[in-house]
Amino acid sequence: MSPPIVLDSVTHLTAEARGRIAVCASHGAVYAAWYGATKGVSAMILNDAGIGREQAGISGLGWLDDLGVPGATVSHTSARIGWGADMPARGVLSFVNAAAASLGLRRGMACAEALERLGGATLQPSPTPQQLDEARHEVVEAGAKGIRVFVLDSNGLVGKEDAGHIVVTASHGGLLAGKPETAVKADVRAAVYVDADRGLEDAGISRLPALEARGIAGAMVSAFSARIGDGMSVWTDGYVSALNGVAERHGGAIGQSTRDFVAAMIAAA
Repeated sequence: MSPPIVLDSVTHLTAEARGRIAVCASHGAVYAAWYGATKGVSAMILNDAGIGREQAGISGLGWLDDLGVPGATVSHTSARIGWGADMPARGVLSFVNAAAASLGLRRGMACAEALERLGGATLQPSPTPQQLDEARHEVVEAGAKGIRVFVLDSNGLVGKEDAGHIVVTASHGGLLAGKPETAVKADVRAAVYVDADRGLEDAGISRLPALEARGIAGAMVSAFSARIGDGMSVWTDGYVSALNGVAERHGGAIGQSTRDFVAAMIAAA
C-alpha cells in the first residue's frame, strides 16, 4: 500500500489521494471530511480543533462513517493544528468513528500507531459524496463604503478578488506549518477565523501576527461560540476571543460579536 499522505491542510489534497490514507492538520468538521471524500481517500485523520460548539470540530467523523470511511482526530493539545508533520510525530487520537474502531483504532492511541493499523487494513476509496451547500456567501447588508463582506466555510475559498474586502471564515486560525504567507491569500481589509481552542503552542491563533505584519485586521472567535467549518455560524454566533493590534486600533475588542467586529472595521475605514 502507498504511504499515507501527510498535509498541512485538507484543501491541498489532489486526485492522487484516491485510495490513500490522508493525514491532514485541518479541523475535523464536515467540510474537511467532505473535501477528503471528494478526492476518494480511504481513511482520514484530522485535528479535533478543540471540539468546540456542538462538537463541530469532530463532526466530520460521523459523516465519514456514513460513507464507510475510517476517520479519527488527534487532540489539538497533542499536535499543532495546521502542522501536518506534527500529526504522526506527536499526535494522540482523541476520537474515532465506528469504521476506525473496527480496525482497532482507539482514543489515546498514538497517531503513528493508528497509521500502522490503517496501513495493514484492506481499505477502499471513499464513494463520491453529494455536493455540499454553497460554502461562500456575501452578506450584502453588512457592507458599506465600498467594502464587501464575504462569509466562507473555508479559508481556501478566499480569492484575489477579495482584496480590500472583509472575509469571515470558518477555518481555524493557524498558519500552515508556521508559514506567514499562508495566513490569507489576498490583501483583505480584515479576516476572521475560529481559534480552535488555541491548542498546542497557541497554534490555533497563529495567523494573527502574520496578518498584523501585512496591515490586515485579524480576529479569532471562540470555538465554543461558533461551529468551526460553518461560516454562517461564525457570522451569526461568533464572539471574538483574540485579535491583533491592527484590529484593536480599528475598534476591535475581545467579546465583540462577529457582526460588531466587522461593523467596527468598516467604520474605521
